Parts: sequence; C-alpha cells; structure tokens
Amino acid sequence: MKILYLGPEEGTAIQRIDAFRRLGHDVFVADVGLPLDSLPAPMALTDAWIFRTGCLGLDWIAERWLFQHIADKTFDVAFVDHGDLVNASSVRRLKKIAKVVVNYNQDNPYVPRDGRKWRLFLDALPYYDLVVTPRHSSVGPAKQAGARRVLEVRFAADEDVHRPISLSDADQSRFAAKVAFVGTWMAERGPFMLRLIERGVPLRIYGPRWNKAAEYDAIRAHVALGPLNGRDYVKAISGASIAIGLLSKGNEDLHTTRSLEIPAIGTLFCAERTSDHLEMYKDGEEAIFFDGPDECADLCLSLLQQPGRIREIAEAGRRRVRENGDFNEALLSKIVNAALEAKADA
Repeated sequence: MKILYLGPEEGTAIQRIDAFRRLGHDVFVADVGLPLDSLPAPMALTDAWIFRTGCLGLDWIAERWLFQHIADKTFDVAFVDHGDLVNASSVRRLKKIAKVVVNYNQDNPYVPRDGRKWRLFLDALPYYDLVVTPRHSSVGPAKQAGARRVLEVRFAADEDVHRPISLSDADQSRFAAKVAFVGTWMAERGPFMLRLIERGVPLRIYGPRWNKAAEYDAIRAHVALGPLNGRDYVKAISGASIAIGLLSKGNEDLHTTRSLEIPAIGTLFCAERTSDHLEMYKDGEEAIFFDGPDECADLCLSLLQQPGRIREIAEAGRRRVRENGDFNEALLSKIVNAALEAKADA
C-alpha cells in the first residue's frame, strides 16, 4: 500500500517507518515539525511556545507545508504519529487524499501532565477514522473526547533494532553494568534510585535531566548524563545483567516500550508489578516484578549472586516477547487492518 507517514524520521518513529517498509509498503514521510523548526525565532523558544500553547497561531504553517509537500499524491493510509502538530483542518483534508486516516499516539493526551500540548490533537480527534492507544485507561477518555473508533494495543519492540548483540571491548568498558536504568529523570525516580544505591545495588543510570534531581549529589557517581539513542541504547541494555523498567505515573503507564525492548534485547527485565506486566510475563520466570524500591533491591541483590538464574529468566523473557509477537511489524499490520475494517464498516 501507499502510506503517508506524518512524523519525524528519528527516534522510535524511524523504527515504525522502517517496519512499514519491511512489510513492503511504499512510505512517504512528512515531518510537519520541519517548517516550525526553521522559524526565525530561537528553536528553544519555538519549542517552548508549541509545548505550552499547543502550537497556538502556528498550526497553519504546518498545514500549509504539509499539503505543499504532499502535492498531488494520494494514499491508501495516512498514519499520523502522535499528532500534536496536526490540526483538525489537516485531518479533514487528509481524508480527501487517503482512504483512511489513523492516529497512533504513544503518549497520554487525556491527562493533565503536559498542559496544553495536546490542544490540536484533541480538536482533531473526532475526524480520525481510527485512534490507537497503548493504554486501557485512555480508551474511555478518547471516546468521551470525540474519537469515533479506538483501538487498544501494546507498545512494541522493533525486529531489527531490539535484539541481542555482541559488545566490543570498548563497548564493554562503557556499558558493562550489573544493574542499569536507561531513561529520563522524573521527580519520583530520584528517590527510587537513591534508595537502590543506599541498599548497595551496583547501579548505573543513563539518561537526560538527572542533574535536575534533588538527589543528584548523592547519585551522580552512578549517572551517565545524556540521552542514549539507537545503537547506544541497545548496547546499554545489552551490557547490563539486569535492566530496570520504571513507569510514568503522570502518564498512567502500566507498561512502556521498555517492557518489550529489554526482554527482546535479551536482558533480564526488572519492573514495577502491574496488571499489564503480569499479563505479559510470568513473574520470577520470564521477568521479575516489584512493588517498591526495597523489593527491587532485594530481588537484584539476590539474583546477582545467581548469574545462571539471571540468564535463565532473561532467555525465557526473550522467548515470551517473541511468542507474544510484540514487535513493530505485527503492531503496524494490526493497526492498518483495523483502520481499513473500520472504514469499510462506516
């Protein structure tokens, strides 16, 4: 099929674009953020304005650029990734050149965490043929906000990116760790990490903004500051015996992409005990789950004395994520098929 992909060619979006292409689709990418990035104002100021106001007064620029970029092309599917920069007018116009218009949003636009960021998305919601969310808690709010059809899915790992790899000596020197956490600082995460360190867990933290943590002075020796993307992210997970997965409370997460990526890479997944995680993996056999930092510390410290057990759980977790089919190609096929069925039933 001919697919219009509205999203950036970076981050996890490029993984979905590549997955569509592996499936044999002809993908045309349109990143509506590009014309906003080139505005004469400093990029940081533009980004702050877009986030705080929901692109107030600028969405027409993105809309004009989009349809100039598309020109006279037509598509089977218009796939909008997130859609915080796509206004209702654009979605209505997309429906004239694509058989179906679907939105896949990994974030949670239905909670107050991000303020006005999702203003355009919520305005456009009723015009999508299908809205896709990885959160059960978002299904009801999406319908209440005007979504005509909502599909609940799981997050996904990527077939090509998230798999076991061999680390060079240089990679081992940089990324070898007994226990690792890869992720951005959030207020609730600082105390959690500090408690693990206080309990003696040999922890390595990778990610941005950790210097903002109130606990930074106490944990800074364990922090490699800055984001890890692409291959380095996989290396950091692969270099750890145990990788911790934490959830965003403000996003109402019950699982995240880490829930699939870590086991797919072949590292033991240690995460918060939730209904989603318990549905995905057998606790203690395919992953290990905790209810707080002390239980997390107990589990990590015990397992580090049993390297053979760590390998067994990691291998079982990798088998399970593959058996569950929680990868991009299956996810995107499911979304496209559901969108086409929804359109046919309309």
